[in-house]
Amino acid sequence: MTHPTVRTPRVVVIGAGIVGCSLADELTARGWTDVTVLEQGPLPAPGGSTSHAPGLVFQTSPSKALTEFATYTVGKFAALEADGLPCFHRVGGLEVATTGERWADLHRKAGFAASWGVRGELLTPARCAELWPLLDADRVLGGFHTPDDGLARAVPAARAQLARAARRGARFLDRHTVTAVEQRGGRVTGVVTDRGAFPADVVVSAAGFWGPVIGAMAGVTVPLLPLAHQYAKTAPLPELAGRGGPRAEASRPILRFQDRDLYFREHTDRIGIGSYAHRPLPVDPFTLPPYDEAPVMPSSLPFTEEDFAPSWRDAVGLLPALGASRVEEGFNGVFSFTPDSMPVLGESRELRGFWLAEAVWVTHSAGAAKAVAEWLTEGRAGTTVHECDPHRFEDAQLSPAYLAERGARSFVEVYDVIHPLQPLEQPRPLRVSPFHPRQRELGAYFLEAGGWERPHWYEANAPLAESVELPPRDAWSARYWSPIAAAEARATRERVALYDMTPLRRFEASGPGALDFLQRMTTNQLAKKPGSVTYTLMLDEAGGVRSDLTVARLAPDRFQVGANSALDLDWLQRHAPDHDVHIADITSGTCCVGVWGPLARALVQPLTRDDFSHEAFGYFRARRTFIGHVPVTALRLSYVGELGWELYTTADLGLRLWDTLWEAGREHGVIAAGRSAFDSLRLEKGYRAWGRDMTTEHNPYEAGLGFAVRPGKGDFVGRAALEGLGEESAGRRLACLTVDDPAAVVLGKEPVSVDGSVAGYVTSAAYGYTVGRTVAYAWLPAAAAVPGTAVQIEYFGEKVPATVAAEPLYDPRMERIRR
Repeated sequence: MTHPTVRTPRVVVIGAGIVGCSLADELTARGWTDVTVLEQGPLPAPGGSTSHAPGLVFQTSPSKALTEFATYTVGKFAALEADGLPCFHRVGGLEVATTGERWADLHRKAGFAASWGVRGELLTPARCAELWPLLDADRVLGGFHTPDDGLARAVPAARAQLARAARRGARFLDRHTVTAVEQRGGRVTGVVTDRGAFPADVVVSAAGFWGPVIGAMAGVTVPLLPLAHQYAKTAPLPELAGRGGPRAEASRPILRFQDRDLYFREHTDRIGIGSYAHRPLPVDPFTLPPYDEAPVMPSSLPFTEEDFAPSWRDAVGLLPALGASRVEEGFNGVFSFTPDSMPVLGESRELRGFWLAEAVWVTHSAGAAKAVAEWLTEGRAGTTVHECDPHRFEDAQLSPAYLAERGARSFVEVYDVIHPLQPLEQPRPLRVSPFHPRQRELGAYFLEAGGWERPHWYEANAPLAESVELPPRDAWSARYWSPIAAAEARATRERVALYDMTPLRRFEASGPGALDFLQRMTTNQLAKKPGSVTYTLMLDEAGGVRSDLTVARLAPDRFQVGANSALDLDWLQRHAPDHDVHIADITSGTCCVGVWGPLARALVQPLTRDDFSHEAFGYFRARRTFIGHVPVTALRLSYVGELGWELYTTADLGLRLWDTLWEAGREHGVIAAGRSAFDSLRLEKGYRAWGRDMTTEHNPYEAGLGFAVRPGKGDFVGRAALEGLGEESAGRRLACLTVDDPAAVVLGKEPVSVDGSVAGYVTSAAYGYTVGRTVAYAWLPAAAAVPGTAVQIEYFGEKVPATVAAEPLYDPRMERIRR
């Protein structure tokens, strides 16, 4: 029997650099062969970043996704050849430390490598000098060696993938400058060039630092800033003579001297030096000349010797042999930088069918292309990509001023030691809740997330901390922390505290089809009476956890949805029917105070005429009421494990709500408490945080959230993928760990060993002030995720003993919340 041929989408990829060629290869390998790649420059070296890239591939990153991208890139390029030569030289990588802070950070980086499955080893100065004999070992405290890293030959790798994709049917057209992106009815329909038009069902912008130019044609903001990065080559060095060969131009590891923002690689008989030490040099992509008008190529700008002079002195200091040499040639090469230093991958919301594969360096190119190809052809990427999704940015983070300021800062911070809690320095403050004036009066210590100023503790509570006894902290875990957090956690457990929950994302789903829509999009049963609140999950088609939500049914056709990020809004809006459901983001127009603690009812009840007793206003219930003069939506919820409510009102009444609660709470010893105490309390209670503890990589049963799945309610996204699964079938589990030593602290992403071998990694961790020790959640094999199992968490090279514990650690019978 003959089956009709299923037509695959017509795909146009804009840009034939390493990302565009990798994407064409990945798409055609998956059967999408109607692929046209358009390039404005000449192939195979069209003049973008790929054409001058030094080719460094370092796998280890704090981001698991970036590590997976780089690991795939290594494996793929290592199997490619061009002109009989390999496209990847596995020379390894070596990072050296010349300061105590960097040496400690290399221990942390070794932990990342172990967590994500990358081979790595910490080395003595002597061993570093064996790998790099030109190195002044007396300046070095130690190094981190990754033997599987190396050098990608970017242009040959692009050419090899181009040839393979072309054999499968893809076509590559150079000297085609895109002049317009066509669209109709909110969908992309094609691309216009100076040499003709190309109809398309899918258009992918892989234009590199020209991404904003292509985005402007499509009406899509591409959040990246092109900046020039200096690269120089020395004159020939006698010490390198004879080391190279016809098949390799490097034999020593890539060397990174991050204390001075420098890296080094061999070019047969000379050394290439890259510098991030100079001032940011932003480039306007709209004014760059075309290939034929550029002195060298559009991405290669004139070398500014004055910017490189300090870096040359630092280079000679580390590699004294350079003192007898000189810079023979150099250029300022243009690369893409985003506000958070992550790529931009995914479909735009403004124009359906228009996809971005931008701000991807050679290091991650093949892996990022694979993720986009999987996303297109299968509906999801094999790697968790929420950190790369273009919709991770808030509207306030997309202004030209913000992109310019943060992009430049990302350049400066490329080699900086960044603490996981370290906030942006500028522009701040950007987004503030209505309570901000009172928080400042109370001495709030603000960190930043999503543009929001978020109090982590309040100096006004410092006197309460004087009676708190805590073990001393190491310098790293003491950053962005205060013992005041312990006092705030204790006050929440013993009395009552106010928490600013305004930054949490809120939507309103309304319309006659709202219930059916939310039922289809989530796992739990939402067909309950108005006034009900339900904890539920959103899954992807493969059963991975996209998000967790708190859904309050306020009326038969109106729901308030507590979500995690703008990604949730994008997901819901993409799936919502056009006619009977309306999804609105109400976050900016509203605010929320969490009133939690055993005295929460004593504080709130006198302020309202409604009955707030447990019998009249039970747990996971909602009602509209008044707190003093302020209309509120009250949800009987607690993310800290104590009695209380989330109180929502409009932004204009927020300050009045805070003042009303504050005045009434004085007699009960009310305090304002911050995120530091909040995280401690939620981990003691075993509450998960999406994006940290679980992602699309995990299903609900593995994450310990099977209670929020109701297969019997009917069909929902991801239901089919969960058939046959359950708690007993999970091969891995998110396990609660308690650190054996009450004085030890871990922070997250550390490797966890079982019986001497790395078996998993920490997701969230915080000191549990109620239980008197650090609490960590970690992914482990199911056989090890059994209470009582002894494990070790590696923290800056130290093996910290811990034990798998039954969860939740605090109030397992829910007596504190339900009273």
